Amino acid sequence: MAKTAIIQKIGGRVDMEPLAAILSTVRNGTYTVTIKRAKEFRSLPQNDLMWLWLKCIEDDTHTPKKDIYKYYCKKFLSRYTTINGQSVQVYDTSSELTTEQMSRFMDCIQADALTELGINLPNPQDKYFESFYDEFNGR
Repeated sequence: MAKTAIIQKIGGRVDMEPLAAILSTVRNGTYTVTIKRAKEFRSLPQNDLMWLWLKCIEDDTHTPKKDIYKYYCKKFLSRYTTINGQSVQVYDTSSELTTEQMSRFMDCIQADALTELGINLPNPQDKYFESFYDEFNGR
């Protein structure tokens, strides 16, 4: 049975304890160790900002934010696959995205909201973001 150890290199140092712990549990024998970079899934701040934006769009359009979310997932995260010989459209959700993919997804939402709905969704570094945050957070 495969076992997984998550190892981090921070400041040039590697903590080998997770790997050592797993190795101490295996039977005698020959093993292959493969190291691959872990995917960094979307961050909580990215997710929070996306839902804040969706709340803003909900207030302006009177469309439930969950429906807006599904609309954007279908619009920007859709792809085609073959099921039983037929090409069908499927779409991912933001929980499956890396931080980089989530950033691109949010750029698409922000651009679409502005061009299609006339809604300017600010970023945290924008001058008036704090007042936007206060208005839409916690509602």
